[in-house]
Amino acid sequence: MAGSLEQAKRLHERLTGVPPSPATTVLTDMAESITAGDAKTAAYLAMENNAFYDVTLVSWAAPWTNRDRTVFVPLNDYTATVVGLVRDEGDFRGLLFENILYVGNGVTPAYAVNSNAHYEEISRRALPLKTTLVKTTQQGIPAEATAGVITSRAASKAFFIAGTNRAQLRFTLLNHLCLDLEQLHDVTLSPDRIRQDVSRSPGGDSRAFLNGCMGCHTGMDPLAQAFAYYNYSYDADNDLTGENGQLQYNADGMLDAETGTRVQAKYHFNSATFLPGFITPDDHWDNYWREGVNANLGWDAALSGAGVGAKSMAKELAYSEAFASCQATKVFKAMCFREPANSADRQQLANMVSDFKRQSYNAKELFADAAIYCMGE
Repeated sequence: MAGSLEQAKRLHERLTGVPPSPATTVLTDMAESITAGDAKTAAYLAMENNAFYDVTLVSWAAPWTNRDRTVFVPLNDYTATVVGLVRDEGDFRGLLFENILYVGNGVTPAYAVNSNAHYEEISRRALPLKTTLVKTTQQGIPAEATAGVITSRAASKAFFIAGTNRAQLRFTLLNHLCLDLEQLHDVTLSPDRIRQDVSRSPGGDSRAFLNGCMGCHTGMDPLAQAFAYYNYSYDADNDLTGENGQLQYNADGMLDAETGTRVQAKYHFNSATFLPGFITPDDHWDNYWREGVNANLGWDAALSGAGVGAKSMAKELAYSEAFASCQATKVFKAMCFREPANSADRQQLANMVSDFKRQSYNAKELFADAAIYCMGE
C-alpha cells in the first residue's frame, strides 16, 4: 500500500544503506520512475550513490575473502575487484577466471603482491570506490595462471596458505555456487583420483571412507588438481599470519625440490597414509560431478568438463547454472534481509536468474530486481 515516494525511499535504502540526500532530486526522480511503471530506472538512480559501492557491495563481498566468512576484514584486492566489476557492469562470470584486478588510481602506496597496504590506505582516506577504482591485470604470476579473484592476494592468503589447496576449491564452491562439499556428496563416482593423504580406513573402518570421505573427495580432488602449481609463500617463523606473503606459482621450467615436478610439495603431504593413492603429476583437472546427482548443477554443454590449470577449471564453475543461481540468491538475501521463503520468492529468484543471463551477467540487474521485489516490505 506504500506510495511511490515511500517505495523510492525504501528502494534507495535497500540498495545503499542510506536515505536519499534531501539536497538532490534523486528521491522525486525515483518516485516519478516508479509511478511511470519503471522501477528499474529508479533502482539504477539509487545505485549511482557512492554508498552502494562503499557499503553495500563491500559488505556483500567481504565474507568471501576469508575462512571465517566475516564482513569484518580490511578492504582487499578480492573485494575491490568485485566492486569494480559490478560498477563496470561486466560479465560477472569473469570474476572467477579472467586476468582482472581493480586498484586505486593514484593511491600511494601502490598495489603490491606482498602487502595489503594499498587497499588499507583507500579505506583510511575513505576514498569513494566508485571513482577511485581502475581496472588492470594481475601481477606476480603469468597471465595464463591468473583466475580472477581465486588468484587474488586475499584469496591466496586465505585459501592457498599451508594445507593441500582443497580449501581454495571448497570456499569457491561455498561463495560462488552456494554449495558446501556435504551437499555435493556422491559415493557412486570413481575414487581413482583421491590423493594418498586420505585414509581408506579411517579409525580402522573402511566403511567410514566408502560412505563418507569418498563421497566428497571423488569430485573434489580431480578439480583441486587445477591448483597443483600454486602456494601462498610466507616466512612462517617471523610472519605467523602471512601478512607479508604472496602467491607463488611454479611456471614452466620451475621444479619443486620435493616433488621433482612443477607440483607443489603440499600435494604430496602425508603420502604414507595410503601409498596406492593418486600421486598428482600436473595440473590437469576433470569434473567428475558432471555425472551422477551433481549433473543437475547445470554444467555448460559447450565446455568439455576437463582441462589444464585454474583458469579453465574456474570457467567450468562460473558457466554452471549453479553459479548464476547462487549470485541471485546472495543478492536476494542482501536486499530483502531474509532467505527466500515461499513459492513467490522462488519464482522471483528464477526471474532474477533469467534477467541476469539476458543482461550478459550484469550483477547490477540482480541488485535492481531484488531491491524492487522487496521495496514494499
